[in-house]
Amino acid sequence: MNRFACYVLRYEMKHLSRTFNLLLQRLILLAVFLIAWWQGSQHLPAFVLPGPAATWQALLVLWQSESLLHDIGATFSRVVSGFVLAALVGTLFGLALGASQRVALFFEPLLAVFNTVSSAIWAIFAIIWFGISDATTIFVVFMTAMPLILTNVWQGAQNVDAQYVELARSFRMNRWQTLRKIYLPTILPYFFSGARLAFGFGWRVSLVAETLGSSDGIGYRLRQAGDLVQTSQVFAWTLLLVSLMLLLEGGLLKPLERRLFRWKKRA
Repeated sequence: MNRFACYVLRYEMKHLSRTFNLLLQRLILLAVFLIAWWQGSQHLPAFVLPGPAATWQALLVLWQSESLLHDIGATFSRVVSGFVLAALVGTLFGLALGASQRVALFFEPLLAVFNTVSSAIWAIFAIIWFGISDATTIFVVFMTAMPLILTNVWQGAQNVDAQYVELARSFRMNRWQTLRKIYLPTILPYFFSGARLAFGFGWRVSLVAETLGSSDGIGYRLRQAGDLVQTSQVFAWTLLLVSLMLLLEGGLLKPLERRLFRWKKRA
């Protein structure tokens, strides 16, 4: 066996060991959480804190429900619609603010207002303007996610090296080429950081909006279960939501981030 093969073997063994240790830590953390949950459920009424077994039974009932996929799809489509609109508007306005200091100074107070107003207030406005409809949740997700993406893209545009921009001009690059080859590599990490944060917030605020202004979706089902004091159903929907978020985070967002920024590890 040559040196290169030995090096590859050692690297793979080290990677497997690191993965195994991480998995073991996660399993220990899960076991501690389940034990603490079970112990707490033994000293409290079931309508206050149902145990893991009762929650699992409620989760099985949800899994067999005919409306489960519809509710998940309704919430997901609203979150994605609001997030895509926020990404488009936030990126365009972030680039505009980063390209012009005068524009940034003019609109900065408005951005502070957007960041100050809570999602609950936007939800109330949305119900007044749009009533009980998909537009209510989409609007709340948009107004929550857009300022986060805008701020991050603006910060990224400010960090673009002016020497690179001058170099692009000296090579007579047009605006599209300058944006794609100079601005985009610098802005992309900032955009992705803001987008991940905005998407997580979008999921959470969508539940608030759905509890107030929707007739289906995960938030609506949570409110329905809460009104009927079906605490095990509330816990089951919560576990389902957390599982979906972890699946999106570990199965889509993190691999996409590693793929987009693999050049940073080589640099």
